[in-house]
Amino acid sequence: MLGLEWYLQQTGWTTEQFGYIAFAETFDRIVERLRVRLQALANQGAYGIVAHSLGGLLTRAALGLGSLELPKHIVLLGTPNQPPRLAPYAWRVAPFRWWTGQCGFNLTNQAFFASLPGIESPYTIVAGTGGPRGFSSPFGDELNDGIVALSETRLSKHDQIVQLPVMHTFMMNDSSVQKTVGQAFGLED
Repeated sequence: MLGLEWYLQQTGWTTEQFGYIAFAETFDRIVERLRVRLQALANQGAYGIVAHSLGGLLTRAALGLGSLELPKHIVLLGTPNQPPRLAPYAWRVAPFRWWTGQCGFNLTNQAFFASLPGIESPYTIVAGTGGPRGFSSPFGDELNDGIVALSETRLSKHDQIVQLPVMHTFMMNDSSVQKTVGQAFGLED
């Protein structure tokens, strides 16, 4: 997220990153730490959130825990708001299980997704479309970012998803993604 952070700082925003290590903490522990941090930010005034992938799910869970002042806007970058089709396959691979722990298991669990709260703040979903498609792709002909399919980013049937030709892991470093984040926060025309 350093490239995106630099971009936002150049436009005058104060930024802060929230870190976690999925193999060292449970999902619930990470969510509680995030809730505490968001409360501290809310106490300082208006704030926004940019979350990548699992970070969007952590954000949804943290905002649903209590009476937090809501962010002015949330940008979800490649967040699987629906169960990602690749998660059950990845979960069968031991290094994925070790590296992702409870967070990785949650991605395989329909009940987990059903339990997540929606988003009450205005939000923007950015989905990558630079992933493989066709006969040999696990996504078939569906647009995807190599990890998450376009349809898996949808939170509501009314979402207008911003589609950009980027891959999942480093989408936040792409200038078109950065410009889209800036537009969501009113920094760009």
